[in-house]
Amino acid sequence: MVRLVKVLCVLDEKGYTKEMPVVYAVTVRAVIEREGRYAMQLSGRGEYKIPGGGVEQGEDLMTALEREVLEETGLIVIPETVSEIGEIIEYRPDKFSPQDKFERHTFYYRCQVREEQHELQLTPSELDKEFQFVWEKPEIIYEHNRELCKSPYQIRDTIFMKMLLDGEV
Repeated sequence: MVRLVKVLCVLDEKGYTKEMPVVYAVTVRAVIEREGRYAMQLSGRGEYKIPGGGVEQGEDLMTALEREVLEETGLIVIPETVSEIGEIIEYRPDKFSPQDKFERHTFYYRCQVREEQHELQLTPSELDKEFQFVWEKPEIIYEHNRELCKSPYQIRDTIFMKMLLDGEV
């Protein structure tokens, strides 16, 4: 059985050819709302990131979503509340290996979390960027990211927040 996912948008930076080897990535993002504010990672420079990250080898999307939310926010996803929103697809030359084409599929899910909160388990990269967990209003998230996140490597969550504000998701 083929699973159809709503494609929210495609970000295609071009600059690659169909002959290039493909570096393929799958990531998940958790859209968690409480009282008009959304769970976010906030960097030391003011960039907001929707909690989530890469799906590990052999891991299913729901397990990755639950793991990433726990690591980045300390919150526990309530599995029966998870609902699929859609995906954003990205194509561009790979930033680490420009002779390769990079393709990423990011799957967005709405979910609720338990009240309790555990200690964050941030990666070295997230610690370097001074990420912290916050709850924030979507218009503030969008405005801050619109000013700060100009590179195609950062713009995905900004586009999603704009779609959320516009009632498209």
